[in-house]
Amino acid sequence: MKDSTTDPIGQNLIKVISNVCFSVFVFSVLIITVIAITYQPPDPWESSRALTRVFTQVENATFKVDNSVLKTGEDVASSPIEAPAAFALVPITEAIIEKSEENLSNETLKSGCEGVNVVNCSDPRVLFTIERFNLKTFKSIAFLDYRTPVNGSKPNECDVAWRFRNKKERSWRKYRDFRRFKIGFTDDCSYKVVHAGRWRSGVNARRPRIQVNSTRTSTRAKIAPPVIDEEINDTIPIMGSVSDFKNGRYLYYSRGGDYCKGMNQYMWSFLCALGEAQYLNRTFVMDLSICLASSHTSSHKDEEGKDFRFYFDFEHLKETASIVEEGDFHKDWRKWNKAHKKKISVRKVKDYKVSPDQLLKDKSTIIWRQFDAPEPENYWYRVCEGPSAKYIQRPWHTVWKSKRLMNIVTEISGSMDWDFDAVHVVRGEKAQNKALWPNLDADTSPDSLVTKLQGIIAPWRNLYVATNEPFYNYFDKLRSHYKVHLLDDYNYLWSNTSEWYNETTQLNGGSPVEFDGYMRVEVDTEVLYRAKSRVETFHNLTKDCKDGINTC
Repeated sequence: MKDSTTDPIGQNLIKVISNVCFSVFVFSVLIITVIAITYQPPDPWESSRALTRVFTQVENATFKVDNSVLKTGEDVASSPIEAPAAFALVPITEAIIEKSEENLSNETLKSGCEGVNVVNCSDPRVLFTIERFNLKTFKSIAFLDYRTPVNGSKPNECDVAWRFRNKKERSWRKYRDFRRFKIGFTDDCSYKVVHAGRWRSGVNARRPRIQVNSTRTSTRAKIAPPVIDEEINDTIPIMGSVSDFKNGRYLYYSRGGDYCKGMNQYMWSFLCALGEAQYLNRTFVMDLSICLASSHTSSHKDEEGKDFRFYFDFEHLKETASIVEEGDFHKDWRKWNKAHKKKISVRKVKDYKVSPDQLLKDKSTIIWRQFDAPEPENYWYRVCEGPSAKYIQRPWHTVWKSKRLMNIVTEISGSMDWDFDAVHVVRGEKAQNKALWPNLDADTSPDSLVTKLQGIIAPWRNLYVATNEPFYNYFDKLRSHYKVHLLDDYNYLWSNTSEWYNETTQLNGGSPVEFDGYMRVEVDTEVLYRAKSRVETFHNLTKDCKDGINTC
């Protein structure tokens, strides 16, 4: 016979187990809910590993090793930057050419074979033919406008100039080219391009040079007369009246420990300061004088007195940020205090730990951050660390590379007809440091480069080598397989007869400017970005990690 007492005991045991399991479940859900509500993920800017990873996308967070590539605002923008209305030009397309043809009267655009033996460069059909040829030939270029073609050196040649922009450049800046075209006729007597000259071969279409009159005489050797690129306006903005100065609100940073550090650290700190000024809705007081670190100088010593405008686009900075030059700022400050009993109100901030948020409601005319503490407490970028990083946005879009340097980039790329591949070969200190990069030296040896590139780049292509390798002949073995181009092949672009030399000399008060290591990095970077295919050291040539062993 079955014992009737076993059923209640079994049922009670099942209930107890069920209650315990349910209690554990409820308690687990409660714990997870509390964690979800109270948990705050670590600030990525406070994590050194995350900081390195994030900052490396726009700059080198370590401030130490990789100076071979420099990214600025036009490189890190996720989409092309919209031009101001005054600068906006619609790229020429086939549809625009067809519309221009329709707008011409029958009288202007003659058909048939009348006068077929003569090439009339001013005939609109010549320009339409050249425009179509360029669209088909240079697919990486956006053509913005053309000047009317003029006669070349022979009856069947026409020279024409145009403004353009490389489609890979996200800025709205414009560049110029002028080429010579040999024009012929098709069977139906239409114009056709028989041959197109190379970069800037159409010298008769070159824009008139703007000469600068000079009354000074010199016993020095003659150099090319100064030339001005009329599309560059890097004059220092004028503050206005002294009363305008009083009504303004300013953020002023004294020089700190960043001075004479690497350009990566300078940029990281400068954008922090500019970001704080924008957050506080104040005008940033800017020192245009830069100290170039020894790693970028031919003397291998820190060099003071470099002008910000040598390296960066000051015109664009003026248009996108509220800034005032430090010298004019001090001059107006002294004028006001000299003429008025009530002095300009100043709040001095001696500790970077005073956050921008604490200064937001300050009514002082000048907030003066002073960086007198020992390193690293006196670095500008410390202001943007910690909680401040959550609301101070570094305005990368305000800093572009110098238009003068970009003109050199354009000439190098244009001389290869925009049809080239590139390899970025990092050597220098990294190749010598076997502890952090054990394979880099061997993986970037001349023989290794030939072997690896032959599997990636087609033979006899134009190959631009962007590198920090100081020995010019290091890449000679590649010349048996490719048309090799190095930056030093184009040193005439910054020689004492170049436009860059003339313009920077004038900007520097008549003293010549050295084409230094940092300028070389800027130009190398931008030519590299314009290549049709790009081979990178740490993605294609070696298994070593970019930031050293065990950092991949």
